[in-house]
Amino acid sequence: MMDHRANWRHPEHIVECDWLNRRINDKNLRVFDCTTFLHYCDDNPSKPYDVESGFENYKLSHIPGASFLDLQKQLSDNESPYKFTLPNLNVLHELFCNVGISDGFKIILYSANGLQWSTRVWWMLYILGFKNHSVLDGGFDEWRRLGFPTENKVNTFAKGYFNFVENSFTKMFVDRKPILGGMKKEFCLILNALTNDIHSGKNPRYGRRGRIPGSLNIPFHDLIDPLTSKLKSAKEVKDIIAKYGITDDYYIINYCGGGIAASLNAFVLFQLGFNKLQIYDNSLSEWAKNEELPLEVD
Repeated sequence: MMDHRANWRHPEHIVECDWLNRRINDKNLRVFDCTTFLHYCDDNPSKPYDVESGFENYKLSHIPGASFLDLQKQLSDNESPYKFTLPNLNVLHELFCNVGISDGFKIILYSANGLQWSTRVWWMLYILGFKNHSVLDGGFDEWRRLGFPTENKVNTFAKGYFNFVENSFTKMFVDRKPILGGMKKEFCLILNALTNDIHSGKNPRYGRRGRIPGSLNIPFHDLIDPLTSKLKSAKEVKDIIAKYGITDDYYIINYCGGGIAASLNAFVLFQLGFNKLQIYDNSLSEWAKNEELPLEVD
């Protein structure tokens, strides 16, 4: 079987469903379902979406042995006016340890409605210096498509521990200040992961229409194979990136609606060898609400 991870720069951070199925009873693995659902409120521009935890779906069916991670309730700053704001990093470290992220275990992250939920959690761990974790390519959609076993038992893991080690990506998640500064820099690229209708200004989902001025648009779903829900091959993705003239000497700030889809674009760029990457954490959920911040439309 061809390894779909071929030609990625960091293939150890992507695993195939077949690989996981063959190791499903490995006690050194800890698998987490990271599913969250967004229900779009197209008739209410002051509220782009309602957030629904994937826990109820997890209770019905999930990968055997998997525990559930609730991104909004467990791993976000719930004092923030935005849905998925990154917590203080020391707090985040403690939260991850509490749910069982620990040295000595290989951590597998998957989601049932797009890879972007697992890539968001992947980055949250990576900025803390944790390295032994991977995204399940294709997630639960691909797992079920292949006919692999599921269960409905609720699983939890014992509290774990790993060292919080600062690294070159610890400041991966940023606020609007680097965006405002980057708009004036020649080799700073602001990259929008949302759909083209939002980027162009046709869809007013976040209230004010449009995009951050000067930003390019690579919708996150363009990087996914619609038949398998897996990442497109490294060659296919390179070709997409090349169409925009993007090279690895650019400093790239990725944004979307709330820092979720942008995490997938950033993950793919990381896998292609890009290292000067950041994610605008609250993205348009914050930017579009602030009348002092500029937007442009087609």
